[in-house]
Amino acid sequence: MEDNKKKYLIITYGCQMNIHDSELLAGMLEEMEYHQTAEIEEADLILINTCIIRENAELKFFGKVGSLKALKEKKAGLIIGVGGCMMQSDQAVKELYQKYPQVDLIFGTHNIHHLPDLIKRIEQERGRIVEVWKQEEGLIPDLPAKRENISQAWVSIIQGCNNFCSYCIVPYVRGRERSRPVAGIMQEVNKLVADGVKEITLLGQNVNSYGQDLGDEVDFADLLQKLDKVDGLARIRYMTSHPRDFSQKLIDTIRKSEKVCEHFHLPIQSGSNHILTKMKRGYTREKYLDLIKRIRETVPDASITTDFIVGFPGEREEDFIATMDLVNQVQFDLAFTFIYSPRTGTPAAGMANQLEPEVKKERLNRLMKTQNLISLEKNKKLINSIVEVLVEGESKNNRMMYSGRDRKNKLVIFPKKDNAKGALVRVKINRVQSFTLFGEIIEASFNKKLVVETG
Repeated sequence: MEDNKKKYLIITYGCQMNIHDSELLAGMLEEMEYHQTAEIEEADLILINTCIIRENAELKFFGKVGSLKALKEKKAGLIIGVGGCMMQSDQAVKELYQKYPQVDLIFGTHNIHHLPDLIKRIEQERGRIVEVWKQEEGLIPDLPAKRENISQAWVSIIQGCNNFCSYCIVPYVRGRERSRPVAGIMQEVNKLVADGVKEITLLGQNVNSYGQDLGDEVDFADLLQKLDKVDGLARIRYMTSHPRDFSQKLIDTIRKSEKVCEHFHLPIQSGSNHILTKMKRGYTREKYLDLIKRIRETVPDASITTDFIVGFPGEREEDFIATMDLVNQVQFDLAFTFIYSPRTGTPAAGMANQLEPEVKKERLNRLMKTQNLISLEKNKKLINSIVEVLVEGESKNNRMMYSGRDRKNKLVIFPKKDNAKGALVRVKINRVQSFTLFGEIIEASFNKKLVVETG
């Protein structure tokens, strides 16, 4: 009977890479004949996939794992495992092992493909296992994935990072850059399309670096050209791209492409050359602005979004003013803004002139207020336009509404009509907010590429 089958639940913190990793963990568990549940009390196996990028994710994680103690005491045989980026930290592993005896399994980012063997050992021996590889051993092999969305899929194209920005822990926990061979990527994408996927998002800490380690003279632009020819695929997205490596060849390739979406996410982090140098970002404010200029000349209707870190060590008021000036100059469609938080093991954590929390918060609020007004004004120009939306499912805030994203990655909310989940539809925009467009479905497309019209 179904009730006798083993059930699992995965809790994920962090970025899209972690979300994709959780899909792979779920895929392996499904092959072990575990079945997914949404109810934590039903689970025979609970996995937590951790993030180490920001302090808030760490605090949430320790709160969650602490809350599982009572469940572990109540439910005999429950297995609790913890993986992800945080587990690459010796300090975090030590704290977790010593203070949280309810955790049975600790594993890292480099050996997620060993999960089935680790689970089997715990089931047989009922002991505690810590297995964290300190270094990557080539590419993590292709693994089965259990996707939540029928029409969208993540596709990893490069693992690791070589950039070593002074604030970032990722290269230390994800290892050096390793590109997947083109043939493997193409095979995966063709299989996904055969399974009904319409949109793929190519994943990497820096997708622009793709192919540099392959030695067969293929780069990210070349990969996009090949994927653009896949029959049945409607959309291609990618994240994350580094401004330093965004070539004119890549811009031209995106302009010529039918399927690569007209959305450029280019994290600048700061508008001050002084801070960019301290961050070791590898570009100047001037080079970034030139990149934006070339993108807008080549792809005039593109949306451009970015990331900012506010309150980096040594950030002066004049540095922050330079950031605000750049925001007003570029007019981003959207910006993801974060307060700097020190990450143990990174150069920035040991820098002098760490800013007070009150200063960081005040600057963040100023930046968000300015950017939100810009986003609203840009979105107002879309009222009465018709956009192509891939329907992702019910809106999180209203079950009577659908939500999805247009080709420029803008969130669109609209009333349900027919069974449109997973379909491409035309939506006429009638109302906007800073982060959201609202409208009505006027036509379903399902297959063909739609052209955005302005009213």
